[in-house]
This record gives sequence, structure tokens and C-alpha cells, in this order.
Amino acid sequence: MRTPFKRAVFGAIAVALLGGLGLTSCATPGRNGTMDAGQAPVDTSVTGAPGPTDAASLSSSPSASPSSSPSASRSPSPSASRSTKASPSRSPSHVPTSKAATPAAESNIASRLHTIPGSTRQLIVVHSSGYGTSVATLETFEKVNGVWRPKFGMMSARIGTKGFSDSHVEGVPTTPTGVYGIGSTMYGVYANPGVKYSYHQLVANDYWDENPSSSTYNSFVHGTNPGGYSEALWQTVPQYNYFAVINYNIPARAATPARGSGIFLHVMGSGGTAGCVSLAQSNLLQVLAWLQPDASPRIVMAPSQNLDRY
Repeated sequence: MRTPFKRAVFGAIAVALLGGLGLTSCATPGRNGTMDAGQAPVDTSVTGAPGPTDAASLSSSPSASPSSSPSASRSPSPSASRSTKASPSRSPSHVPTSKAATPAAESNIASRLHTIPGSTRQLIVVHSSGYGTSVATLETFEKVNGVWRPKFGMMSARIGTKGFSDSHVEGVPTTPTGVYGIGSTMYGVYANPGVKYSYHQLVANDYWDENPSSSTYNSFVHGTNPGGYSEALWQTVPQYNYFAVINYNIPARAATPARGSGIFLHVMGSGGTAGCVSLAQSNLLQVLAWLQPDASPRIVMAPSQNLDRY
């Protein structure tokens, strides 16, 4: 905000200008935890930054830094220059006007990210106070006129029972840090709740292949149990009442140990997860119904202090 100009030496009244600133099953006891999952008011003052990016993010051009809001209109009242004294013989019409300050782009976590693809218009940010906790917060943002704006209020979330990891591997209950896309199909034990993605209602013998030795590792399969840590999706309630796939290690890359599989955004159980992100069902349905494929949504996951990586 500008400070009021000093009085002119011959008694002219100064004008005060105001600038507008303006690894497995997420249903195993170790993966589920208790947590109040109500929706909190949006806190746009939260600061921080997000870990590694998925292949889709790397192949897309990084988004430009959020553009600032259009400049406010000039003040209708002329103002004297702060660097010179007013002249008694100068006509008021000759006094230069001062341009009002341009409102800054809204400050929030999303506005500080710098590796999000330019095509992305919907963003989910999951962050925690550090690596060793399964308690997290989920925030949603959408890009409006090139600027990230909060969509819903902050939501209580749970992540892996061992918190975040920069090097998640199969069988360890950590949530991988990074920036990832959302799978092209959403799933659930119950019928389509109204999502904009393709939706598959689970039936008997629907599995998520979590066997690193399988040719279909880290993908949905129907038929015989692929073995390993593979999940019987249709039997996993309430966690898989509804869920979206987070494209971590999709397509799977060969590694020893295996990089991990079955990272979902699903219904909250009774505690931390095996690596997934969980929300209260009402909050999850709100997020899933909002997401749309043509907005190229991304999810960012990391401790708050590391969000500036992304």
C-alpha cells in the first residue's frame, strides 16, 4: 500500500492512493488409520513447495509462472511526484498521475510450483509436516485466466503409515513423492457416482497386479490372481468403494527392488495407508466428480518443506 504523499509546500492537500494487492493393499491394517476428515476453510496463506515428476510431466513443457492479475485502472485524481515539489505555477492538469499498483497473483501452494505441465488446469496437492507422519492435508486448485485458484477447502487426508518417501519400493508402506497424472479409468465397488472419467464398477476376480514378476505388474487385471501382493479390489471396502489411480510407476519400469504399485486416491479407512492417499468418502466423491480428463489434472505429493522441488 502506498503511503500518503507529503503536503505540498504551498498547502496543497496530498492524495492517498491505495494499491490493490489485490505395498500393497491399502486395506491392510497397516495402511488404514483414524483421522477426522472434515473440510477446513481455504487458507491461501499456506506456503511451501512439492518430489519427482512422472513421465507425462517431464514430456510436457513446464507451465509458465502464474500471470498477475490485470492492472488496476488509473486513479481519477492526479497525484504529485514524490521526487519533486509541487510548483505553484504548474497547472493541475500537468501534474503526472501515478499508476495504481497491480494486484499480485493470489499466493498459495499451487502458485509456487514450477514443474506442472502448461496443459494442466486442475491440480491436487497433498502435503504433510514431514516425512515421518501419515497425517496429511489435501488441497485442490484450478487454473483461471492463467492463475491458480483454490477450488475446495483443505481436506484431512492420510498417506502411508511410514509417511512420504523419495524412493518408494514395493512392500514398504510409504507414499511416493512427486508429480503424477490421474489414470484414465476410475473404479469402485459401487456404481459410477457421476465422474467424468471412464468408470468400472468392480466385480469378482478384479485385481490390481502387484506382483513384480508378472508381465502385467502395476495394472488392472480381471481373472486369476496374479500373485504377490495383488489386491482383490472387489473385496476391499470401504477403501475401494470409489478410487482413482495415481500414475506412479505407470507404465512400470524395471527395477530391483521393484518401484512399487497400486498407488490410489481412495476412501479413508481407520488409519495410515500402504502408500495410497485417502480421504473421507464425501470429500473423495467431491474431488472425483470435479476432475476432468481434458484438464490434464496432476497430483503433487510431498512434505510441505519440499514442495519447492516441483
